[in-house]
Amino acid sequence: MYKKPLLIFAVSLFSSFFAVANSQDIHHSPSIIAPLAKNALLLDIDVINNNKLVAVGAFGHILFSSDAVDWKQANVPVKSTLTGVFFLNENLGWAVGHDAVILHTKDGGNSWSVQQYLPDLEKPLFDITFKNELDGVAVGSYGMFFRTNDGGKTWVNEFHEDFLLPEDVEYLNDLKEEDEAAYLDEREGILPHFNRIKRDGNNLYLVGEIGLIATSQDFGRSWDKLDEIYHGSFFDIIKLPNNRIFACGLRGHLFYSKDNTETWSSIETGTTALLNTIIAADNHNLFVLGNSGALIKSTDGGETFSQLNQVDGKSLIDGVWFQQKLIVVSDVGIKKITLLNEL
Repeated sequence: MYKKPLLIFAVSLFSSFFAVANSQDIHHSPSIIAPLAKNALLLDIDVINNNKLVAVGAFGHILFSSDAVDWKQANVPVKSTLTGVFFLNENLGWAVGHDAVILHTKDGGNSWSVQQYLPDLEKPLFDITFKNELDGVAVGSYGMFFRTNDGGKTWVNEFHEDFLLPEDVEYLNDLKEEDEAAYLDEREGILPHFNRIKRDGNNLYLVGEIGLIATSQDFGRSWDKLDEIYHGSFFDIIKLPNNRIFACGLRGHLFYSKDNTETWSSIETGTTALLNTIIAADNHNLFVLGNSGALIKSTDGGETFSQLNQVDGKSLIDGVWFQQKLIVVSDVGIKKITLLNEL
């Protein structure tokens, strides 16, 4: 299994992977400050206000830097592997990960507090997004979906029947009438993994297992599931200012839509590696990162791609375009990718 875009890779390293949740009272141990944290497994990275980077990963590590060279490690109250990080503005940010943990910062990532910690679920969250200071959603394995309307003081788990086949809905309804406990148990594992969620204005895009791509116009309260493009998992989706949408997944699969998801076309990537993340440097320049050092680049808005695969073969899990450079997190920590032709 895996995360976000990723995490077949990460989850294989760290795990085999309903109600109102507010769990600061559950005991958890803080992450350890480690001198080599920037060289350990990191799984997500975000840019704050165009001038600061925050990266998260194994052992509860959260690192921040203003130049992508010198990295400082934040004090973090949990050791859970962190898989996703999101900043609404220069001060407010959230991170998610294993143990269904949700962390929050009010000072730009310097210090963090626990909003949710549910180790008994034995499930990881993979991604999180907010549309304002109060309204946010977090997604993860087996269709796990948490919502907050108060900035994360409380999180409520939602079950989204929209993603079930009609026969699965009928099966669950019958089971609920026969055996409530069995129904609740079955419901926890019947949905696909939700690997990544992205916000574009008032719309949300969700990708996951079994060819899942879905859109929502009401911040995830209801979903329109798109016709299946292919049966494998998707790990990232991005919409460009020119309204092109790209989605990537297993075995080098990369697709794009020019008509707001009505139709999709496949792009030849030249790789069979798992593709984790799509990065837009601007309207024309795109990067797609993958396992085994896979890196492909487009300079024409996704019309064509060329390979810039990294010779060390390390998995490129997530990245950002920062100060005219490609900064990537990987299984060996922070990597600064040198491009033959700077943009």
